[in-house]
Amino acid sequence: MMLGDHVKASRSSHDHGEPLSPAARFFHAPRFNVYIIAIMGFKTRINPDVVKAGLEQTLVKHPRFSSKMVVDGNKYCKNKKWTQTKVNLEDHIIVPELDPNIEFPDSFVEDYVSNVTRTPLDLSKPLWELHILNIKTSDAEAVGVFRIHHSMGDGASLISLLLACTRKTSDPEALPSVPVKKRAGSTFNSRDGFWWFFLAIWLFLRLIWNTFVDVLLFVATILFLNDTKTPIKGAPGVELNVKKFVHRTVSLDDIKLVKNAMNT
Repeated sequence: MMLGDHVKASRSSHDHGEPLSPAARFFHAPRFNVYIIAIMGFKTRINPDVVKAGLEQTLVKHPRFSSKMVVDGNKYCKNKKWTQTKVNLEDHIIVPELDPNIEFPDSFVEDYVSNVTRTPLDLSKPLWELHILNIKTSDAEAVGVFRIHHSMGDGASLISLLLACTRKTSDPEALPSVPVKKRAGSTFNSRDGFWWFFLAIWLFLRLIWNTFVDVLLFVATILFLNDTKTPIKGAPGVELNVKKFVHRTVSLDDIKLVKNAMNT
């Protein structure tokens, strides 16, 4: 295929939309909408105009964040796809008017985020939004809450996108540095290769055995095994309770206390 034909094909595919992947379709299953929530604290109050200007140059240019989900077909065969659309940041950046003298700001942020997670996203626009809470908490002068539908990506891809949207304070034009573990150089000879060959076979056999055991345990759990009872195991129906994101600083001694209580 010539380059010109490839470009035409790409444009045609872009115009008709990109089908959702199987994982993305799964996250849109009835009563299974899943969101990614990111809560960020800031040292200063957030200027919404500055945020909008920054998003226009970064996030909005990403195809997934400038596409909405469109459903074609009938009730027997529905085709879901991503279709490019014009992003109106006013619909995505939410700045509620807050009383700066709220008595318990930390609890207010927790309740606010909890309510956000229970509100469905509008499918007529790209499936993300940013809530700017200019309220002082015990840890920050302002809080930003990102809500992104899980069908748009996973944690690793969104963290990579976040890094790509940021710059160094020392060099506003440079991307942030990511630590890379360097491998120590080593010499290789035929004798080492011989042992590495047997080690690879042993690891492969262990993988097969562990997979077989895990499958047996999975089937047994479905048929007759029950989960181990622990002090932190919830009672039946606990999955229906309202969930909250609570920010706490936990000491290592508390972690050890939980570990001892669990007998692990």
